[in-house]
Formats: sequence, C-alpha cells, structure tokens
Amino acid sequence: MSAAAALSTGPASPVGRCTFLGAGPGDPGLLTLRAVDVLASADVLIADPLTAAAVRTHCPVGVQVHHPADDCDLDVAKVVAEAVRAGKHVVRTVDGDPGLDGCAAEEMLVCAQSAISFEVIPGVAQSVGVPAYAGVPLRGRRGADVRFVDGAALLAGVLVDLGAPETTLVVRTTLGQLPATVNALVAHGRKPDAALCATLSGTTTRQRTFTATLATIAADLKAARVLPSPVSAPVDPATSVIAVVGEQVAHRSSHSWFETKPLFGWNVLVPRTKEQAHGLSDQLRSYGAVPQEVPTIAVEPPRTPQQMERAIKGLVTGRYEWIAFTSVNAVRAVREKFEEYGLDARAFAGIKVAAVGETTAQALVDFGVKPDLVPSGEQSAAGLLEDWPPYDPVFDPIDRVLLPRADIATETLVAGLVDLGWEVDDVTAYRTVRASPPPAETREAIKGGGFDAVLFTSSSTVRNLVGIAGKPHNVTIIACIGPATAKTAEEHGLRVDVMAPAPSAAALAQALAEFGGCRRDAAVAAGEPVYRPSERRPGSRRKAR
Repeated sequence: MSAAAALSTGPASPVGRCTFLGAGPGDPGLLTLRAVDVLASADVLIADPLTAAAVRTHCPVGVQVHHPADDCDLDVAKVVAEAVRAGKHVVRTVDGDPGLDGCAAEEMLVCAQSAISFEVIPGVAQSVGVPAYAGVPLRGRRGADVRFVDGAALLAGVLVDLGAPETTLVVRTTLGQLPATVNALVAHGRKPDAALCATLSGTTTRQRTFTATLATIAADLKAARVLPSPVSAPVDPATSVIAVVGEQVAHRSSHSWFETKPLFGWNVLVPRTKEQAHGLSDQLRSYGAVPQEVPTIAVEPPRTPQQMERAIKGLVTGRYEWIAFTSVNAVRAVREKFEEYGLDARAFAGIKVAAVGETTAQALVDFGVKPDLVPSGEQSAAGLLEDWPPYDPVFDPIDRVLLPRADIATETLVAGLVDLGWEVDDVTAYRTVRASPPPAETREAIKGGGFDAVLFTSSSTVRNLVGIAGKPHNVTIIACIGPATAKTAEEHGLRVDVMAPAPSAAALAQALAEFGGCRRDAAVAAGEPVYRPSERRPGSRRKAR
C-alpha cells in the first residue's frame, strides 16, 4: 500500500455538531428526557442564565462552560464554529424554548450559513410553563383565543394585535418594564380594570404571583416592596415576569397548586451528606421546600483494619450464618473491602443478609445483594430484633452473626442477638468523626435565621451541628426524629416544634410538611399573608399574595 493510500484510510477526523436545547422556564424537573441525554455528551456548554445551574449538573465533569449573559464580549457564533470544526459537541441551552427565542434563531441562521450541522431540542416555553405553575389555565371550556405578547416589542412600538377583549394575553416582560408594559396594553385598548396576574421567577421555589388589575398592579408591587418605593430595596428589575391578562386569571384562587405547597419556598437544613440525604431531600422538594445538605459527620476507615480483614475472610470461608447491616455506611465499607480483595456480591452466597431499613436495603440491592430480612415494623435496631429468628441448632448450622458498623454504635442490637442465642462478631467497619465546619455564609444563615427549618435525624446530628456551625436561630423550626433526639436538642437550648410519629426520615419530613400546612391554613383563614418562618423576624417586610 502506498503512503497516499495509507493516509486516505487513516482515522477520520471527528465530526462536530451543535445542539440548540430548550432548558425550560426554571424548574430543573422540566428538562426533557431528550435534553438530559444530549447534555451528557456535551463538550462545550453555552448556557442562558436562568437555567445554567440546572443544565450544568447533567454535563460531563470536564465540559467547557460559557455564560453569554456574564460576558458581553462573548461571540457565541465564533465559539460554536471553532468548537464544531475541532470535532466537539456544542450544546447551546436557551431559557424556555429555542423556537421562541430571537437570539437563538439568529445563531441558528449563522450555523446554517456556515454549513455547521445543528439540531433543535424543544423545551417547555416560559409563556406556557409559568402560568401553569401559577395556577392559571390559559384556555377555558369556551376555547377563547390566546395571544402571546413580547413586552419589549410592545414598548418598542411594534404593531401588536391583541385580539378581541375576551382574548387571554400572556405577556413576557421584566419586572422593571412591567409598569410601562401594562400602560401600553391599556393604550392598545385593554380596559384598566382587566384582571391580571404577574408571576416573578416562575416555576422556581422563588416564584411569587401577584393578582391585581392593569390599573393597580404597579401600586400593588410597590406596596409589596417589589417595585421601587421611597422605603424599599426593590427586587432586581431584570427579574423575568410572565403576566396573564383576562378572565382566566379568576381561576387562580382554585387552581393554585405550586405556591400552596405546605413548605413552599422554605429553606430547610438537612444535616446529612448528599448521599445520605438524597431521598429525604427529594421528599422535601415534593413539599415545595429548598433543602440544603450540611454534613455533620465524616466517615473514616477504622484505625486498625485487621478486624475487618478477618471478618471478610470469615465471610468467604463460611464462618457466619448471618450478616447484619445497620447503615448505608456499613454497606459501603464492606463493599469497598470486597473490591479491594477482588470480590463481588457472589461472596454472600449461602449467607443470610439483614438490613435495618429500606434505605440500607436499597444500598445492598445496588450492590447486587437482596436482603433476607428487613424489619416489617419500626426501621431500627429494635425493629430488626422484633423480626430476628432465635438461634435453632437444628436449622442453623452456624450460630454466628457478623455485625459491621460504626465505632460509636449502641449495644442494643448485640445484646438482643445474644439473648436470642446468637454469637456476635461486633466489628468496627468505619469511624464517624465530626465534619469540618460549613462555609461562613452557611454558618451565618444558621445562626442568623436564614433557614426556616432544620431536620435532626439523631442526637449526634444535634451535637455536631451546634459544634461546627452554632445554634440555630430561634425563628427556625426544629424538627426531631424521636424523643431521644428531641431531648438532646432541648439540652442544647433548642425549642422542639415538630416530632416524627415514627423514627424514620420520611416520617420526619412528612411531619414537617403537616406543620407547615397547618401554619399556611391558619394564616389563610385569618386573612393574613403567608410568611415563611424566616420572614417573621423583626424588620422583615416581604409580602406576597
């Protein structure tokens, strides 16, 4: 083969491409499955500001990120062209839907003119998603017309047909331009007493919706200290606003589902690691809360690893009838030892496996092990003992149980197993130590009342949080998983407001939601504004409807 032929059959140059992706109106949960799939293969990310953080979490670790809103000199077309020609995948994310974004349309045109391959992934448009989250259906049973209005174009003098008086208008604008925009709507023939609702930061947990008329909305926003007034510091005038004008606004009183969630907008401190708090944080988000995980303990290997090494050898050689896991950290410690020795889940063959609760059981399933025993009642050491069978020399060829756990674990489970006739190897699989203090701004929020609630899932989380960050402010709602944790909180000078009816994180989150729901219902029944606990401090003047 000639050199020229060899060159012609060499590896082909990578083919770059560009994807214009609609990132939705703000709620990370509104990203489409296709969007998440595309983001996972991004080499370069060019992101609009509202949804930049949400889309970044789905990209590879080494993705190159550009923010046009923060870099006025950024030439998006040039960045796209250079990256695509280098064989890279460029993902250009647009707040809302690319088809409704004029800048994105221009960037697509440049790609087409430069023979750059691109595709478009639609997203949930802000003009549709935000009214849905505000509780305003855009079209009623009569099927009245709906018109989408660009507030900037209206103010620029572009000819706009607003349709008949009964037409529902969905106006996209900013907070700073809202007063001028509503005046322009009146100038175009809309009646000043037409119903209007204006939603700020729609579909996010910062969402606030104000219901008024075209004539009164500006005054109402000033009274709520959202627009500038002589005694207020206004919200950023560039804040996105979606306003709905027309009869459909009346449905908000019955259709509002997002802002009426029991913990809507509450900043909830979860003193656990992200791995431990994953399910709990998801549950809090379903109630409208904004969870923030702050680890209070760190997990370290045991000081003397020989004990664990002998235990793993005993598992392989048939020394144990049972192995009991009392935490996800115990599962992780054993799994890491297995991987160190080149073992996998098959090493559990012939051994009965117990898990203290569903979370620990799921960690085992993820490892490839299906537990033989999970408490049918209380998910705790006591609950596990309730279901644990006594040792029977006829049916149990081996009388020994392996119990890998933390260095500070209580003796409840060991004593109970011994009473049932079992021999127990209580092995230190990991050590728990106090975590490093959180960032200064988090510590200040804890002590200064920046959090609406804190969830304590054990006595150690109380002691450690106070130790590394200080005592939560007295406006903060304190929720405890059980009596022992509540007693520890009270010993540290904390007022306990919420107690879980059962010793589980899920029950604790639900109890907090019920508490928040009762507060909201009481405020609504009294005709008062619904405040978060952190908003009731002296000097707090924020109001929303």
